[in-house]
Amino acid sequence: MTFPKIPSLKKYVLRKGKKDVTALEHSAFEWVKTAHANKMTYEVEWFGIPIIQTPEDMILMQELIFTLRPDVIVETGIAHGGSLIYYASLLELLGRGKVVGVDIEIRNHNRRVLEKHPFMKRVTMIEGDSVSDATLINVRKHIKPKDRVLVALDSSHTKTHVLRELEAYYPLVSQGSYIVVFDTNTSALAQAGVCEAQYLNNGPSDAVREFLKSHKNFSIDKNFNKLFISYSPDGYLKRTR
Repeated sequence: MTFPKIPSLKKYVLRKGKKDVTALEHSAFEWVKTAHANKMTYEVEWFGIPIIQTPEDMILMQELIFTLRPDVIVETGIAHGGSLIYYASLLELLGRGKVVGVDIEIRNHNRRVLEKHPFMKRVTMIEGDSVSDATLINVRKHIKPKDRVLVALDSSHTKTHVLRELEAYYPLVSQGSYIVVFDTNTSALAQAGVCEAQYLNNGPSDAVREFLKSHKNFSIDKNFNKLFISYSPDGYLKRTR
């Protein structure tokens, strides 16, 4: 059964119009900085699988997936597989879609558990370098010409690698859909001294800025900054044409 369209009730929600954005941004970054130093994202699981995401970012991805109802979600960077299971569970509720996960190494202990998970019926895992020709050919095999495709980039977080991924995967993204670049706060966390120094001015946010200079058909959707506590500020890139 396909999940029906739900009329929006947002106009009835008593939200605050004029927010103290400065205080929210400051408090949010202080929390994310402290949380990162204590690896708090490593405490979260989804249906038994570690997801390594903040609850706030998970909620935002849920909003995006519910609105888009993608046919295919492509994720680079599987780690323990929590995001794969999360996306697959949402697609299962919607009654449509599949997830293609890519990682340069899928460890045996992760693979054994994931392959037995009930939501894996909607997931295909591909082991290989996310930007290699062979991997990209394999990914494209799972996408039909008219599929609505959402891409999530969450593998290596250096500027060079993320920029290569953006160039490799943006052609797959449907008009009106998104590339979501995770961990765009990595450079800021490095500057704050709680993340590896190699990411200082050398993280996903730097790749995003470089990518947008030459790809005017993508823009940052600021709506997905609305919770402030996020590892991916300015990371939701919408394909506008």
